[in-house]
Amino acid sequence: MRFAGTIVRAGRYWAVEVRDLGVYTQGTSKADAYRMAAEALEIVTDTPGFRAEVFPGDGSYFEIGGSPEEPLFALLLRQKRVSSGLSLAEVARRLGLRSRNAYARYEQGKSVPTVTKLTELLSVLDPGHDIVFAASRA
Repeated sequence: MRFAGTIVRAGRYWAVEVRDLGVYTQGTSKADAYRMAAEALEIVTDTPGFRAEVFPGDGSYFEIGGSPEEPLFALLLRQKRVSSGLSLAEVARRLGLRSRNAYARYEQGKSVPTVTKLTELLSVLDPGHDIVFAASRA
């Protein structure tokens, strides 16, 4: 799984944004900014052994992914929940779960949702928005 990002020149620096994962950083060159983006993703996933990889694209577009993929699902869900201002308990309630731990396992990377479950989770975390699958452009 890869996430879309943008890289643009901002004065003396190159600014990087991976909005869906909440990753924002910069570098003194394009190569440096890509390296910083990968490092930032590794830091925010906070998972031993996780390695991020950047796939440069055309113009300001690039993609970033990593292995193993479980931490990426966990980070995506956590970012969506936090940006929506929801607690773990509120998400669990909206999903009709008795315990917040059932949902928390996804954010901890202990459980990986199926595509159907991911769609359900994101509809609760980010109502009114849908997942768009697209072929890689990088």
